Amino acid sequence: MSAQPNNPLHGLTLEIILNRLVEHYGWEQMNERVHINCFYENPSIRSSLKFLRATPWARKKVEDLYLESIGK
Repeated sequence: MSAQPNNPLHGLTLEIILNRLVEHYGWEQMNERVHINCFYENPSIRSSLKFLRATPWARKKVEDLYLESIGK
């Protein structure tokens, strides 16, 4: 595995990213920022991970929100 010093997502799993976002924003504010049903209707880490892993456009939005939240 090569080092990626300029990639702030390197070494982070989707689960880590999602947990940090939920801790920072909460489900309601995440839904306002990224309109995804799994953040609105009975939100959970497990259901959100399942959806995000299967839906590249939604994963990209969540990753972008994470980068925005850390100031990158």
